[in-house]
Amino acid sequence: MNQSTTAKQLLENFLAEARKQAGDIEPIRVLRCNAFRVKDANVLVRVAADTGKYFFGLNYINAEEVANLDNAYIAFVCGSVDNTVILPMQLLVQQLPQISHDRNGEFKILIKKNLDLSLRGRNNSIPLKEFQNDWKRLSAESATPKAQRSTAEESFHSVLQGRLLEVGNLRGLMTYCPNKTKKFNAKPLAEIAKLDKCPELQFTNYESLRNIDVLWFRQTGKQFYPERAFEVELSTGTWSGVGRLATLREYNTSLFVVSDEPKKFNQVMESQPEIADRFKNVQTGDVGVLYAAEARLQELRNQVGI
Repeated sequence: MNQSTTAKQLLENFLAEARKQAGDIEPIRVLRCNAFRVKDANVLVRVAADTGKYFFGLNYINAEEVANLDNAYIAFVCGSVDNTVILPMQLLVQQLPQISHDRNGEFKILIKKNLDLSLRGRNNSIPLKEFQNDWKRLSAESATPKAQRSTAEESFHSVLQGRLLEVGNLRGLMTYCPNKTKKFNAKPLAEIAKLDKCPELQFTNYESLRNIDVLWFRQTGKQFYPERAFEVELSTGTWSGVGRLATLREYNTSLFVVSDEPKKFNQVMESQPEIADRFKNVQTGDVGVLYAAEARLQELRNQVGI
């Protein structure tokens, strides 16, 4: 059995066991990775064949997206579904700085035969035995009240807003987001944005302007000039964000729709022929790649001192 076939079989075995333990499950399609909704839990699944050790690849972008979900876990299927480590995702994210990764943000996770997670440094590891086959975590009801839970789509929307804010901040721009309470990496978006209040611009409808998902401004003295504006569109319904962006038509502002539906984007642009050339469609995955690259560049600048 080749590696690809083995991985597929291990994943299918995990899903079968998850159904047995917690009932129906469904893929979290908006994240485009092997993440699943299992009762009240959200689980990212990674599998590895038994080679005397268990090696897993994990991209930071995927880990971050799942960690931002409510009641999030990662399941490491270690050679067999009967040897599955079910770990709170936040616990793993806390350990990621001590795990080696390549320049693309791909972490090389090694779990030893005794289920210790290897960390940087000689004889440095943490035991994961207590999380072995801990299926009750996935079948238990979430501690978060239903009224306070976010859907995967709502969570991913906040992740994209948070990433765009962080990129704008790294570029030295003044950033704004209307969403004050939603969080990105456990931090309210209001704390990531540099501006508490959206600047008023003479040639815009302020109600539309201040509700745009993310804005980047260049500040000169007391004046603010809109450099970039972003609307995140994850639903297949009416794209009201395009109308909000259009309020900036009198400014030399680059307008972006973040969406994985280019066909829908083109259809909506047909309704805005006079300014359609001002808009650009950006894939959600490209936002993640840009965010990771900008963060790594800043880290490198800090290390080199240039």
